[in-house]
Amino acid sequence: MSSLVGIIVWKELREIRRDPITMAVAVVLPLLMLYLFGSAVSLDVKDASLAVYDQDRSAASRALIERFPQSGYFKRTHDIRAEGEVAEQLDRGRARLVLIIPSGFAQKLARGETAEVQALADGSYSTTAMVILGYAEAIVQSYALERMRERLAAQGMTAPPAPVRVESRVWFNAPLESRNYIVPGLFGVILMAFPPLLTALAVVREKEAGSVQQIFVSPIQPYEFIAGKMIPYAAIAFFEMLMILAAGLWWFHIPFLGSFPLFLAATVIYVFCTVGLGLLISSITRSQLVAMMLSLLATLMPSFLFSGFLFPIYTMPTMIQMYTHLFPARHFIEISRGIVMKDVGLAVLWPQLLALLLYTVLVFVMTTRLFRKKVA
Repeated sequence: MSSLVGIIVWKELREIRRDPITMAVAVVLPLLMLYLFGSAVSLDVKDASLAVYDQDRSAASRALIERFPQSGYFKRTHDIRAEGEVAEQLDRGRARLVLIIPSGFAQKLARGETAEVQALADGSYSTTAMVILGYAEAIVQSYALERMRERLAAQGMTAPPAPVRVESRVWFNAPLESRNYIVPGLFGVILMAFPPLLTALAVVREKEAGSVQQIFVSPIQPYEFIAGKMIPYAAIAFFEMLMILAAGLWWFHIPFLGSFPLFLAATVIYVFCTVGLGLLISSITRSQLVAMMLSLLATLMPSFLFSGFLFPIYTMPTMIQMYTHLFPARHFIEISRGIVMKDVGLAVLWPQLLALLLYTVLVFVMTTRLFRKKVA
């Protein structure tokens, strides 16, 4: 590090120390965002509200109904007494699933006939509706299989073994907890939210105050000024990453399966990339309001929509999938989840690391050239 870069770094550190709001944003808001999103955003289906319309009112129907709350996926909230209440339960959002058991259900089972039940799901959120219906079908099928075995046993017969049996085993997230998937993605989103904003506002603030003119007439080179600006905020962003990582492991008990040194190395590249984006935004804006709005539009929103944080990229159209490669959050989130959840190493993650590195270099070069034009 040259002496001029060191001077810029020292100046920036003094500015940050005299600005408690910056430190509050850097420390408090990332933790708050991690806690809120980690707690509120869930893709799991547990205790889904269940309304039951039992027209048969038999021991067989009651046995089937009891299977639903016993599974842990449903919570029986309402017993429907009339057909008109079915639509009301779904319309008012009181039930995510309505189970309808028609009259004659037990009689058909006793005769060995096929007895039908109806499951009505609230499809407002299609993903959850598909999961709920899948759970309901599995519960009914399990009940039907048990009834068939009881009937055959009563006749002195043994049920034949199933011709095909699936032995399921879940890799990487055995308990199927969505927080194990969401929190590692939040690492990339949070680092894309705050460091660019802080950096952009810090530089634009100097423009508004006119102090940046001193840099224009000094012998410092553009790349030295940009590097001096990047280093302090990259250090703050790296501290943020360590802080939210520790909070994620402590608050949400996220299992960290992979290489910690590799994760830190990827984080170093990513924080320089995010801070560089803030400097790039500051180089083309002159007011803090414009810098803040542009920073949110260029970093935070794409990190939610096009990074795979919540919406799987493979479900997007092909052109949009190609478009997502333009956002560094996508690459870091793949790295974060790969290391934290899957324990994969450099042999698998090198394309994402290379993309981040190239992105960081490109941002630094573009920012330096734009700053040089301003000097000229």
